[in-house]
This record gives sequence, C-alpha cells and structure tokens, in this order.
Amino acid sequence: MSDPKSPAEDRLLELTVLGAPEAPAGESPAEAPGKIRARLSRTMLRTVGTYGLIEEGDRILVAVSGGKDSYTLLDLLQAAQRKSPVHYELVAVHLDQQQPGYDGAELAAWLEAFDAPCEIISEDTYSTVLELTEGDDNATYCGPCSRLRRGILYTAAERIGCNKLALGHHRDDALETLLLNLFYAGRLQAMPASYRTQDKRFEVIRPLIECSEEDIESHSLSRGYPIIPCNLCGSQDNLKRVEIAELLTELEKNNPGLRQIMLSALRNVRPSHLLDREVAEAWSAAAGRYKPRR
Repeated sequence: MSDPKSPAEDRLLELTVLGAPEAPAGESPAEAPGKIRARLSRTMLRTVGTYGLIEEGDRILVAVSGGKDSYTLLDLLQAAQRKSPVHYELVAVHLDQQQPGYDGAELAAWLEAFDAPCEIISEDTYSTVLELTEGDDNATYCGPCSRLRRGILYTAAERIGCNKLALGHHRDDALETLLLNLFYAGRLQAMPASYRTQDKRFEVIRPLIECSEEDIESHSLSRGYPIIPCNLCGSQDNLKRVEIAELLTELEKNNPGLRQIMLSALRNVRPSHLLDREVAEAWSAAAGRYKPRR
C-alpha cells in the first residue's frame, strides 16, 4: 500500500482516462494499432500517476536514442501533455555518439516535424568506450556507454533548465535487470520508476517501466519511427542480457503471462521474508504505516 497521494498526483491519475485514445472501430483488438497505443498510454499514465513521476511545472528532458522505446515515450508523453490537467514541458534530446555508419538525417527530420522543442548533441563517446574496454575480453560496451551518455544528458539538462530526465526503459528491461542482478551480481535489484541522481540535481523517471516490449515493438512498427541501430551493443555476441531475454521467452512458452506475473511480484515484496537485515529493520520500523500483507 502506498502513501497518500498529493493533489497533483491525484490530478495526474486523471490522465489514465484523458490520455488514452480509442482503437479504430472494426479492427481486431489483437492487431489494431489504436488498441495497442491505447493500452500503452493507459499503462504509462497509470505509472505516472501511481509514482508521481510528473508534477506541475516540470521541464522534462526526454532522451531520444533513435530506438523504438524512446520514440514511443516522447510520442505518448506529448499526446498526454495536450490533455493533461498538469502543466509540464518536454524537450527532446538526441545524442549522436559518432558511431561508424551513423546517419541521423531521418531522425533529425522526424524531430523537426514533431511538435516539441528538440536538440541534437554530437560527442564521440564511441571511441572512448572502445578505449575503456580494450584488452578486456569480459567487458561489455553497455556499462561505460551508458555512464558516458548519462553524464552528457545531465549536463544538457542543466543547461536547458530541465529538472527531470525521462528514459524509455520498459517492463522487459526491468525484469532482465532483476535476473541479471540475481544470477550474476548477488543482488535483489531491478529498475525503479524514478530515482534521484547522486548529486540530487535531477530526478530520472521511467514512465514506460510497466509497459511490455512487445506492445512497444508493435506500436513502433505501426508509427513508422526512423529507427537508428546501435553499432556498439549490436556488435557483441553472447551478452548476458540477451541470454536472459531468451530465457524469459522460453519460460513464457509454457507459462503464459510470466513477465506480467514477475512485474506484479516487483510491486508485491515481502520484506519480512528476505535475509537482508537492513531491509528487515527498515520494514519493521515503517510497518505501522501500512496494512498487513498476506
């Protein structure tokens, strides 16, 4: 059970109704692009309202990588913005990492045609990532690439006056991260809907964190986003994240809805039944604020 919501969060919950378009009449619910978009919108806006991700007066940097997730995030946030009872601003920022073969012309044209402020930053993180991982056969590009990219986005957010950064991570990203940490790092950790940066300057939000990748993929295809492939992540074989994604897909063949059940588990934790003493002590101290869990 969560804490009581503020009036602003209550108003944002209205978006779950206001921001969800109807599916076109006569189309199959399983295939209709409008139906999928409506489901994505409802899920995103429910997450926004539940976790208080957007508040009155927010100026949000939306990181647009050129992938399906970030296009979907910007598209849905802007659609919700037009009907939202809460005023907030969006600034789309794309980082050209100067990867070989990169062609951002279609993305730039799409952003220009999209009715939202946007900016494209160019910095050679590609060469830096290769240098940092050189000579280490076990190193993956994703870690250093993510840290470099995040630092550049933080700098951009401060310069353009944004107090929040929105990232396109979705449900499947969170579940894969949970299993990666469980299997290989010895941690029970996934992805939160929001967190504060270490220097406390910005809040990072993930409005799509409860949306399925399958829906995002279908929505992206129907919208025709100009996808830019990543030549770093895509160039490495035997990545653990890929293996985990394949494992989940295999398990779900015999257990329909497995990913959604796992997502529900992330919302339904029993701190008293774990072995972490800090968690147990914190839960014991706060338990009086919540109804007993069964």
